[in-house]
Amino acid sequence: MNALTLIAKTRSLIAAGDIVAAEAALVELADSEGDHALMVVLEQLAPKDILAVIREYDNSKESIVNLLVTPEQFARAVVIEKQYNDQTRTYLRGMVNAIVFREDADPVEFLNAMGELDGGAEALADYFTEKWSRIEGFARSGTFDAGEDDGDILSESALLASVYAKPRVDEDEVADQDWMQLAWLLRHDCPDLFVEMLLVLRAKARAHDSGPDEEAQAEEENNRVETSDTDRGKATPAALEADEESAI
Repeated sequence: MNALTLIAKTRSLIAAGDIVAAEAALVELADSEGDHALMVVLEQLAPKDILAVIREYDNSKESIVNLLVTPEQFARAVVIEKQYNDQTRTYLRGMVNAIVFREDADPVEFLNAMGELDGGAEALADYFTEKWSRIEGFARSGTFDAGEDDGDILSESALLASVYAKPRVDEDEVADQDWMQLAWLLRHDCPDLFVEMLLVLRAKARAHDSGPDEEAQAEEENNRVETSDTDRGKATPAALEADEESAI
């Protein structure tokens, strides 16, 4: 099967909601023609199609697509993840953890790629939504001590000054391949992006506290996809506009 045929097949399967079959077709290509052939196809797939595959992560197995997607491809996909109606952010967190912390990868390359795109800081804020007080405590104290969660919120100028301070904990102490390590990397290796992310996170928290009307204004509600049945092979068939090429 040539690349163009496989791309068309993958898009068709994704549009039909059969994510497992789409991923299987890509894996088959890698098995038969090598990783380079798969990378060539991934370069030609729309970000929405890549997102449809990589967000269906499964911790029980490694996905060749997750292993080969580049930081730039990942960033272009993750910034549109908000178009799915996943209020729990479960898919976003799983996808980020599985790919950013994959073996032999440099997580900072993925973070920098996200930081270069509009929506990158927002995607990271969504990732940390449930950990807002913990992130504020980390910004304030430089540690993840739960006792630091409550306290005054740093002003923007104080926040900008604090992120360049010497780390108070080593990365090895928080190397959980989860939110703590990601927050540590953001603050100490991508400080500007950390500040931008936290300011967005604060805005989201204020909108949530103000009630559903304010929160609705803070979130983009258009072009969302219901994801209640998207667990590996049970995805809701995508509703596509005539000019769309992917699952969202």
